[in-house]
Amino acid sequence: MTKAVRTLGLPIDVDPGKALLDEIHWTAGHVAWLRDKVQELEDEELVWGKTQHDDGVGPQGIVDVTTEKAAPSVWYELYMKEREHLAKVCALALRAGIEERKVKLAESQGLLVADVIRRILGALGLTPEQQQLVPEIVPRELRALASGS
Repeated sequence: MTKAVRTLGLPIDVDPGKALLDEIHWTAGHVAWLRDKVQELEDEELVWGKTQHDDGVGPQGIVDVTTEKAAPSVWYELYMKEREHLAKVCALALRAGIEERKVKLAESQGLLVADVIRRILGALGLTPEQQQLVPEIVPRELRALASGS
């Protein structure tokens, strides 16, 4: 039991939408790393390579045999499988409406921020001249916040 827990981990509570987005991020990282590995290969290595090496002592004496054949590189196969997995989890996320949920969340956060700003401005008792500056200053500062400036 202890070995299984160390190997597989304990169950945890997870939001399915967050888990799906996390899987997309991890898989995209895997694809990028595997792409780098494939790009390091020489052209011949993509389709030809060592598939087996036997060495030691056999019934006929010392054995040192390398078998090569035409076959896609293991790195390339892993890269293609991970790309396929990325496409699948992205399709699942789209079907689950994750992007739509992110937009709705951003909209609701925007409404909350706007409400807080209205309450703050209302509580400040601004003069008419100061109130006229609000439509210029508040949007400018919110845009600067959103752009990270």
